[in-house]
Parts: sequence; C-alpha cells; structure tokens
Amino acid sequence: MLAKYKIEYGIKFHGHTQKHHHLTDDPVAAEQFLSELLERGFQIDGVSHEGVPLPKNESDRMIKTAAGMLATRHICASLGIDTIEAHHRFGSPA
Repeated sequence: MLAKYKIEYGIKFHGHTQKHHHLTDDPVAAEQFLSELLERGFQIDGVSHEGVPLPKNESDRMIKTAAGMLATRHICASLGIDTIEAHHRFGSPA
C-alpha cells in the first residue's frame, strides 16, 4: 500500500547529494517534516500524493505552510511565547 505523501529530498555530503525520501499518511506530519528540511537547509526535490507528484502550486503551498511553522517556532523560542500568542501577535500559523 502506498503512503499518501512521499517527500523526496537530498542531503549534501562531501560535494555529493545523497537522495532520501520520507513517507507519511498525515498531511500535517508531511508539513512538519518539510519544516525540518527547511530548518536544516536540505534540498527538497519533490512531494508526491498517492504516487503522483503534486502540482507546483500545491507543493508550493505545503512548503509555504512549512516555512510559516518554522517561523512560528523561531518566534516562540526567541520571545518565550506560545504558538497561540505568536499567531495573535504576528499572524503566524498556530
């Protein structure tokens, strides 16, 4: 059985990029994983849903949401506030 979401990414190591993938059935977990990839600066090669590559606008939406989650984490850590307050004050994803 195929996982609903497959994220293909690369990790640069000694001048070469090692390809990996992450599988999940949960769209929120997929966005959280994308957020971790953005945090670490890993190369995101593609996002598939049920074996079919997502259209550019849909994968871009997921990456934008992941970037918002990353920004929220940094705001909360820097200001010592929770996600609800960060959302209220800055409009970042809760």
